[in-house]
Amino acid sequence: MKIDQVELYHISLPLVHPFQTSFDIERERECLLVAIHGEGLTGWGECVATARPGFSYETVTTAWHILTGFIVPAILGQTISTPRDAIDRYRWIRGHPMAKAALEAALWDLLAQAQSTSLADMLAPPGRYDAPRRGKVNVGVSVGVQPTVDDLLTRIQRFVDQGYRRIKIKIKSGWDLETVQAVRGRFPDLPLMVDANSAYQLADAPLFEVMDEYNLLMIEQPLAYDDIVDHAKLQARLVTPLCLDESITSPAHARWALEIGACRIINIKVGRVGGLTAAREIHDMARAQGVPVWCGGMLETGVGRAANVAIASLPGYTLPGDLSATARYYAPDVADPPFVLNADSTLTVPTGPGIGVQVNRERLGRVTIRASRFG
Repeated sequence: MKIDQVELYHISLPLVHPFQTSFDIERERECLLVAIHGEGLTGWGECVATARPGFSYETVTTAWHILTGFIVPAILGQTISTPRDAIDRYRWIRGHPMAKAALEAALWDLLAQAQSTSLADMLAPPGRYDAPRRGKVNVGVSVGVQPTVDDLLTRIQRFVDQGYRRIKIKIKSGWDLETVQAVRGRFPDLPLMVDANSAYQLADAPLFEVMDEYNLLMIEQPLAYDDIVDHAKLQARLVTPLCLDESITSPAHARWALEIGACRIINIKVGRVGGLTAAREIHDMARAQGVPVWCGGMLETGVGRAANVAIASLPGYTLPGDLSATARYYAPDVADPPFVLNADSTLTVPTGPGIGVQVNRERLGRVTIRASRFG
């Protein structure tokens, strides 16, 4: 397929509720949307880099630069038959996985539409796996740091009442053990995990050893964002599985982490690892070793959420992902139809061509900060 045109949109969407982690608080979500045109079709992808370099060094500004200056020119006017064709054209660019992932996701969408197949089916073609992909994916909800513990308990109760069966809470220094104790006291049987977003050091191991007593599903990324070695030391001291997030930025990092026992679970974020191709490779590697994975969220719009739900339908995604219903974050979103939570705490995998959602151009225009068209 010849790539005729590429569009970039820098948008800002207000969040339904502020989202606070150990390093930042977001009240509105800035991101980039990428539209790729070819043969009368349009594929959409989302760059999950944020306005500030907290979770990652990438921001919407750096991603815009890398996309417009290097990645888009590498594929514009070219004939692309597979996502790998595009990856090979910009492989020389070091880093910037979120920028790369955005364009690659749009290509997956475009190529799936051209084949009249869903993205989920394109990711799991017949014969690739010994188990079928899922038609629905298990999901949970991530709850940010709240003003008080009572506010946190109230918010968790609201999500439980909505049907979510797995809760993740953000922790940081001063908002950790007593918070976990309070949540466990109120919800003794609720599947619960904590996410530190790299807020601690190995010297804090005794804190996590105490958390072993609270029957957590996992402790996510407690130590430095670029660390693997100290996580292996910490995991050896704990019964609770460690899950790596920020540390896994490529299939190679996943392999290293598994080889030294740095974690027992991997959170696969498509943007963080460089795209759907890399995400599927990490999934396959972990599944071969019997290591469970799940799909992490980055407050995506319906465009990115649709791609996440598709990849999470692969058979190795055995733990609930952070892929909550659209209304959890945006009202309205820029894509239709919205994702709605099913009664069994799942989201339904779209079956339409490509990602299975459509961008509402009128709504997109209302939230666009800047836009550019190439070709």
